[in-house]
Amino acid sequence: MDSQIEEIKNKLNVLDIVGGYVKLSKTGVNWRGVCPFHSEKGPSFFVSPARQMWHCFGCGVGGDIFEFIKKIEGIEFGDALRILASKAGVELKRENPQLISDRKKLYEICDLSCSFFEKQLESSEWGKKAKEYLLKRGIKDETIKKWRLGYSPDTWQSLSDFLVGRGYTRDEIIKGGLAVQSEKNNNPYDRFRGRIIFPIFDLNSQVIGFSARIFKDDQKGTPAKYINTPQTLLYDKSNVLYGINFAKLPIRKMDCCVLTEGNTDAIMCHQAGFENTVAVSGTALTPMHLNLLKRYSNNLLLAFDMDSAGETATKRGINLAESQGFNIKVIDTYSGAKDPAEIILDNPKNWEASVGSARTIMDFYFDSAFAKFDKKTPEGKKEIGKIILPAIKRLVNKIEQSFWIQKLADMLGVNESAVREELSSLRGVSVASNEAISTNGIVASPASRNDVTSRKELLEKKIIYLILKNPEGLNLLKEENCGLFSEQNRKFIDDIKKGENNDALSVFLLKAETEFGEDGQEELELCINHLKDIELRNIMQGLSKEMKNETVGEKEEKLKEEFNKKAKELHGKK
Repeated sequence: MDSQIEEIKNKLNVLDIVGGYVKLSKTGVNWRGVCPFHSEKGPSFFVSPARQMWHCFGCGVGGDIFEFIKKIEGIEFGDALRILASKAGVELKRENPQLISDRKKLYEICDLSCSFFEKQLESSEWGKKAKEYLLKRGIKDETIKKWRLGYSPDTWQSLSDFLVGRGYTRDEIIKGGLAVQSEKNNNPYDRFRGRIIFPIFDLNSQVIGFSARIFKDDQKGTPAKYINTPQTLLYDKSNVLYGINFAKLPIRKMDCCVLTEGNTDAIMCHQAGFENTVAVSGTALTPMHLNLLKRYSNNLLLAFDMDSAGETATKRGINLAESQGFNIKVIDTYSGAKDPAEIILDNPKNWEASVGSARTIMDFYFDSAFAKFDKKTPEGKKEIGKIILPAIKRLVNKIEQSFWIQKLADMLGVNESAVREELSSLRGVSVASNEAISTNGIVASPASRNDVTSRKELLEKKIIYLILKNPEGLNLLKEENCGLFSEQNRKFIDDIKKGENNDALSVFLLKAETEFGEDGQEELELCINHLKDIELRNIMQGLSKEMKNETVGEKEEKLKEEFNKKAKELHGKK
């Protein structure tokens, strides 16, 4: 297995693997980006192609490609090995079936089910009708194949029987979300029946769940237009964005993401060339969705349906995305069409125009409020204010805020002072702040000063960085000065002298490359002298405490003598 791990490492580049998840920019010989594992404003996440490693100097995590995939996907080593082996084109040795993880079994079940649904779309009588429906909706044949669309037979156990025939138990099929346990008897039945199937992929294009849509005329009375895979070991709708596997690189390249509501919207957008599009499928926008998108871009275009529910979802999404620092615009609906898919079906250029003329957040709120209520009536003015004032309140820039206050007053035909007074009376409106949003959406408190590394520790590390950057600096670090360092940092210096290489030193060197210039000799001397000063002051402080505890006598005189000696030494260094 070790030889296969090395083979995978040799075939894959850490820059390509990490770059598939994080937007990186070149800085010297390394690459830098915003850490995907903790909330930060300035980029402290670095990738070193030369060392095939990554490290965040903000939260301290780092490692090789295996550690990155484990952490970013939230999986164990075995699953990371399988993902990276697939990317590298390495065929892993056969595993003992008893050791195959539950996650791997579910991946296999989902992929087999997807193949089953694809086959049904092409070969069954109703499957062909389902395909005709997709083609009428404007989805091309090549797009159907790319997104692996399928059809679920309108029978009770077709899929389950197929999977059992491949060696999986009915209990495992239920765990995969593909079958439901009957309340009347012990016979599970297929969850998806007589529906068009939209496979849901993870970031690596592995099938993790399904969304199923009705399409027959006699199904129009069915309560649910769509049904989705429930929560499973693989699928969590709060963490999954439909189409992110195809969209992640275009989002990073274009530095912008279009966010739609439905699967068909995302598919049609991709087909029309807007490959930076994803969909929130079957759930409201969550902080986890936004954390995922933030890996690739801070620019978000919301394209939710503009019916009542869609407008509410848009406003909720705006508030949530604002709190996480996104730059947001809202795409208009066009010519009364219900959704992006219909707009594109009618004329892709109309969608291109809608994207190009996306409104700012404030324009969206103004247009929405004034379209709903009559600005000429007192009640209408009041309701318009209720919609717009909270949005103005959230603006951090006072100049921008003042502009919109003046515009609202002018459009309502009221005094600006009345708008300002009403604005000041608002309560419970969150205003953007310097607080960080953690990965689970909870506001995290800023770090306290007690958490800041001591000056001595900072100096020790800086000296090591400078020596790694320029090894000739070891000549300035005399043997007696090594005693000034902590035990751990002394070991680092010994390893540098021996020419040894380890993960910790690689991290130190990466930091040195990113923070210090080529010429650090004078800086190194200055840091060593500062370290000596700290040591002398610590000794003097200790001597001073001892003298307070001693009465007049021979020991006190010795302490005074030693104290004066150190004081002269410190003074002589100035």
